[in-house]
Amino acid sequence: MRETVTPERDWFKSSYSGSEGDSCVEVAFRPGAVLVRDSKEGPDGALLTVKTGIWTRFVGFAATAT
Repeated sequence: MRETVTPERDWFKSSYSGSEGDSCVEVAFRPGAVLVRDSKEGPDGALLTVKTGIWTRFVGFAATAT
């Protein structure tokens, strides 16, 4: 199922992303889910939908990985 198209202002990218903005992972938060996309594909590209709890565990793991 395709998520409803969301306004661009709802999407965030990492502060670690370069200023070019062409190779970023962007996320948008929704009730119970996080949407993930590749900035190179733009608003019509593929979306990955992840449950909020899974996203929280992933971010926690990524923050501790070296």
